[in-house]
Parts: sequence; structure tokens; C-alpha cells
Amino acid sequence: MSATPPSTSPAAPGESPAAPRVPRPAPALRRILSHARLETCVLLSNGEQLMVAIALPAMVMVGLWLLPVGRLEGTPAIDTAVAATFATALISTSFTSQAIMTGFDRRNGVLRWIATTPLGRSGYLAGKILATLATHVLQVVVLGVLGLVLGWRPEIVGLLALVPVWLVGTVAFGALGLLVAGLLRTEAVLAVANLVFVLLVAVGGVAFPTTSFPRILGGLADLLPSGALGELMRACLAGGPFSPGSAVVLLLWAAAGVAAVVRWFRWTDA
Repeated sequence: MSATPPSTSPAAPGESPAAPRVPRPAPALRRILSHARLETCVLLSNGEQLMVAIALPAMVMVGLWLLPVGRLEGTPAIDTAVAATFATALISTSFTSQAIMTGFDRRNGVLRWIATTPLGRSGYLAGKILATLATHVLQVVVLGVLGLVLGWRPEIVGLLALVPVWLVGTVAFGALGLLVAGLLRTEAVLAVANLVFVLLVAVGGVAFPTTSFPRILGGLADLLPSGALGELMRACLAGGPFSPGSAVVLLLWAAAGVAAVVRWFRWTDA
């Protein structure tokens, strides 16, 4: 039995038959928001990534609050602990989680497939950025509540100053995460992302002020994005001195990271 062709409205006399409707993709903004929602759900439904995003920064906060390390003179311990914790949370999501997720997407051919869809590569990256910022909001809320329970009393001015620092830091570490994911094989991405995260938090100027390091090591940490981020976080949240040099260093890392991703990021393993 032959299939019955789909019915169409008869054309009026003198008119040509109407062409069949071709489905159109959703508007670009809707595609990006849908992808951002998917990325956020994947990130928050993964136990390992959730531990890196929430559990590890929370342990950093409690540890620095209890132990007499990483503090600024005359500043409550919880203030310096919160500053270090927020920097840790930013790096964990923008760098470590994004590097690992993007690395697996590249190995599994997701990035190659994305290029053939209406979302496109730019929409994929935009969705990742929005998902990262959404995760940051959750981190700030959860870790902020924990800080308040432990006695943290933030000032409005410091919180407002934190916003541009957080945005630039997200760009800097997000670009570095994409660069690692786009240059290394997936197995290497997993190892490098976790190792670099631990080193940056421990000796990169995040958990401990660079002034507490030996002179040479402290100078090197000041040039790292983690050292600049840590100093700016302490200036915003713990009453530490504001260093224009740290702001310049973080901006330079953000600009250089974006340029490096544009130049060297590989969308396939080939």
C-alpha cells in the first residue's frame, strides 16, 4: 500500500501551490539560555564537580577560620577565611570544572557536533559562561550563609567592589580552563586541572597572603592570576590594602587568556 501524501490546501485559481514550511531554529538568545541551563544542571548534578564547587571551598573556610594561618593583622579570622574561600570557589568552577567538562566534550565529539547545529561555537561558549556565572551565584549564597553562621559580617562597599573583581577573575580563569581543555588530551586535562587547582590555592596566593611567603616566592605569586585574585578578594572582604598592581595583573591574565583561547583552542582531537 502506498503512503498517502500529506494534505495541502488547494491553491486558488491562478496561484501556485504554497511551499511547505521549513522549521526555523529558535532565536539565538533562547538557544544560549537553554544551553546554559543544561550546562548548569550537568555541573550541579555531578557529585565530583559539586564537591569541587561547594565542599572543598567550605572546608577551606572552616580550616582557615580555626587555624592561625593566612590571616591579616587586626582582621577577624572569618573575614580572611571568607576571602580565601570565595577565591577558591571561583577558581574551582571557572578553571577546574570547566576544563574537565570541556575536555570530555572535546574527546566525545560534542564540540565537533556543536559546530553543525544552530547553537554554533559562539553560542556554546556563551552558554558555558552563563552556566559558570549561575554556579558562582549558588556558591556565593551557600558559602556566604556558612560565613554568616561563623560570624562574618560583610560591608556593602566591599561586596560592591567584589563584583568587578569576580567578573574579571571569571574571565581570566575561565579562559585558562578552556585553554587547558583545548590543548591537552582528556586524561591530561583531568590531572593538570586538579593539580594546578591545588597548587594555586595552597601556594599561589589564595589561602595565604603573598606577604607571608619568602620574598622570591611572594614576588612570583604576585604575578600569578591566583595571587592577584587573592589580594583583591582580601581587599574587598577582609579590609586588606588595595593593590592597583594586582588589578592590572588580573586584567592582563584575562586579556591574554582570551587571546590564547582564540588562537590555540582546538575543537577536535585531530
